[in-house]
Amino acid sequence: MPSHGVVVGDATPRSAVVWARADGAGTLRVELSGGPPRWIKQVPVVAEDDWTGRVRLNGLAPATRYSYRVRFSPGGRTASGSFRTPPGETTAASVRLAFGGDVAGQNVCRDATEGFPIMDTIRAWRPDVFVGLGDMIYADNACAATGLYGNAQLPGDFGPATDLASFWAHWRYNRADRASRRLLASTSYVGVWDDHEVINDFGPLTDVGSAPPYPPGLHLLPIGLQAFLDYTPVASAPRLYRSLRWGRHLELFVLDTRSHRDANTAMDSPQQPKTMLGQEQLAWLERALARSDATWKVIVSSVPMSIPTGFPTTNGRDGWANFDQATGFENELLHILRFMAENGIDNPVWITTDVHFAEVFRYRPFPDRPNFAVHEIATGPLNAGIFPNRNVDTTLNPEVLFFHGPDTPAAVTNWDQAKHWFNFGTLEVGARGALTAKVYNTAGAPQFSLELDPRE
Repeated sequence: MPSHGVVVGDATPRSAVVWARADGAGTLRVELSGGPPRWIKQVPVVAEDDWTGRVRLNGLAPATRYSYRVRFSPGGRTASGSFRTPPGETTAASVRLAFGGDVAGQNVCRDATEGFPIMDTIRAWRPDVFVGLGDMIYADNACAATGLYGNAQLPGDFGPATDLASFWAHWRYNRADRASRRLLASTSYVGVWDDHEVINDFGPLTDVGSAPPYPPGLHLLPIGLQAFLDYTPVASAPRLYRSLRWGRHLELFVLDTRSHRDANTAMDSPQQPKTMLGQEQLAWLERALARSDATWKVIVSSVPMSIPTGFPTTNGRDGWANFDQATGFENELLHILRFMAENGIDNPVWITTDVHFAEVFRYRPFPDRPNFAVHEIATGPLNAGIFPNRNVDTTLNPEVLFFHGPDTPAAVTNWDQAKHWFNFGTLEVGARGALTAKVYNTAGAPQFSLELDPRE
């Protein structure tokens, strides 16, 4: 039977990828209805993928609500869901996008009664697409019977992941959450990874644990990547960076900020800039941005632009910002933004996470181009520890429009307080191209709203 819900990933006007997991060997069968044509496809599921299966659907109709049913045999048990295909790229249609990251970190896991309650709040907002912006598991953390904020939790049968089986265990725990299953069955999904899908602040040069339980010299990136792809339907897999168009007004440019980065401890300078993206991904991004005629170019980056990250700081900066040491990746970021400014790529919006509080910025990074503005909406956590940080790198000339977090981490002393600070972001683009960005808390109360006109 389907044991951990269903997911439709990377929907396009003509295609989508259906994901489900069985509880043993068998065949995954997908039946689709709701718009022409009707598809019935099937694939085997095997132990090597933790009994997960993916079915690619082609020949779909744009801007169409499809219902689908997943059936595993033997057994015949089913699960169902629905999703909307994006409108064609010339169609001026409205789009509702929700986004967020950071789930089950710092022993803030599935509440014994509510699970991950914010997932139901996101579902109630009825997004056309939900972007899981990274740290959708914490493979290097554990989940105890009592949480960080004193509430009873469903304990996890895992500690820090050191092999494929233990990575899978983290994914099964999060996907078993009822609210998460309801959300993912109701919309399409864009999956992104960040560091905690593997190990804190990792890159290809820093993916080895420094102490037990990690075996000496074991490279965790390939193991974590396999588990991520086993549980995340990515149409371009194994390549994680890609673009997804949602009608005339919106295109997503999904970055992979982990697989190709230089070491965090390396120095960054204009003469020798570090890379977070790698040469191939950077070239792809520039080509994709240059050819896009979408009104809004939304850059999906799992790490923030100006909020300094990286722990401990002696291991270098983990996000784009240098802040107090020249170990960030800001020269590559400046290159990307300068490319946009010089090529008339207007209306860029970055959606980011990782920092466990919400903050919204407007940047005017280049004095010689005062009309070039960039907005960043950093959100999170969806359900993890809360760690406010008022530090901001000034390189991009930031204007802080909103901050959502307590004065200190110690100010959050119970589960109800934590739920107020848990948050997610939304982008709503109207048929005429106006964009409204909002930040909501677990109760669904809007904490901030920003309206942007593409003509300004």
